[in-house]
Amino acid sequence: MKPTVESFFDDVTYTITHVISDEVTKSCAVVDAVLDYDAKSGRTSTKMADKVIEYILSNDLRLDWILETHAHADHVTAAPYLQKKLGGKIGIGENILKVQTVFNVVFNYDKLEASDGTAFDHLFADGENFNIGNLRVQAINVPGHTPADMAYIVEDQMVFVGDTIFMPDVGTARCDFPGGDAHILFKSIKRIFSMAPETALYMCHDYPPSGREPQYKTTVAEQRKSNIHVKDSISEDEFVQMRTARDKTLAFPTLILPSIQLNIRAGKMPGAEENGVSYLKIPINGI
Repeated sequence: MKPTVESFFDDVTYTITHVISDEVTKSCAVVDAVLDYDAKSGRTSTKMADKVIEYILSNDLRLDWILETHAHADHVTAAPYLQKKLGGKIGIGENILKVQTVFNVVFNYDKLEASDGTAFDHLFADGENFNIGNLRVQAINVPGHTPADMAYIVEDQMVFVGDTIFMPDVGTARCDFPGGDAHILFKSIKRIFSMAPETALYMCHDYPPSGREPQYKTTVAEQRKSNIHVKDSISEDEFVQMRTARDKTLAFPTLILPSIQLNIRAGKMPGAEENGVSYLKIPINGI
């Protein structure tokens, strides 16, 4: 059975949102949806998410799953908006509980506000199987970038890898966020590299170098041969040394403070205060 994949590139956050569909049952899943968020004004809009919704409706698809590869630090998820418009269950890896615990301390939340996973409809265990219509899907843990990173394997043909790995000329994700670990990321990547060489890998981001057009699809074989950070000729020690040194040079993502606060609660906004407005926190000298 061959899944259908339609992908949408957000040129503000460099995120790729994927729609995976089963043409027989018309069921589909959305991976890593984006809510437009203007950091200067604090205003949200749904331009990117509406493109995804238009595609789903125009193809008579039914949204079963809204999948998160992890709690992103570079964009706000549009999962609640998609769910309100089209239904479906919001799912993420069960290690989101670890991420929630860490950031509850950072943002001084009440321990029950965002630490029990109930903001999500489903928490996937490593190796858990589920379906998109008739399509067989397996969720696997691929931590290292964060403790909660998941990849989704569809019909043993394609893997939606999240931030675990990027296009070969871009390399790999950073490991300096709380709970990140370059050794663990290397092992997660090798887990993906152990799959059949022809397995298609779908990226969650692309940061095109040298002015090339955005790309989002490669293969295990291509990554093992050409990934600038982690091809087969690079040892674990070499990778960890490179990744650690490189991470020390990277600035914080522009949207990390709003996105993390929202994404650890499945994109749901904090409750409005007495004036009807919701607020996010900015820790001063706290990160």
